[in-house]
Parts: sequence; structure tokens; C-alpha cells
Amino acid sequence: MTVYIDPPTWPGHGRMWSHLISDVSYDELHAFAERLGIPARAFERDHYDLPSHHYAHAVAAGAVEVSSREVVRLLTESGLRRRKGAYVAGGS
Repeated sequence: MTVYIDPPTWPGHGRMWSHLISDVSYDELHAFAERLGIPARAFERDHYDLPSHHYAHAVAAGAVEVSSREVVRLLTESGLRRRKGAYVAGGS
């Protein structure tokens, strides 16, 4: 099981954010997020938005640090990338 995280470089709501992804399955990603106590509302299409103060905890729990560009590449190559506005049957 491998879950990946990019550096908290994305601004929003007065904070910096990371993206937490899986290149295997959403089930794997949801299970990892649940173990970290990340709320389901943090899931957006194909990733979890994670505030910077949770970054170190995610890495300590086993998330692999990668660049933001690598996050996009991993999602795209795995077939798990969901672009904004894309219809997804069955939800998350």
C-alpha cells in the first residue's frame, strides 16, 4: 500500500494545503485517511486536501513525499485522475 503526499504549497482559506492520493484505489486512500482521522469532507474528486499542520503526521504514518507534478502524474497513469466537472457514476 502506497499513499502519496505533495508539499503544503497550495493556499486556501488562510492556510497552506497538501494533496493526499493513492495510485492504487480510492478504497486504499479512504482507509489511510480514516486512520489519520481526516474527515470525509476533505475528499475532493480524487484526493484529500490536507492542511499543512497534518503533513508531518501523514508522512510519519507512511505517506510518501512527492512533488505536486508527481501527484498529477501518478493519478493520471493509474486512471484515478478525476478532472473538475467530470461525471463519476457511483460517487467516490
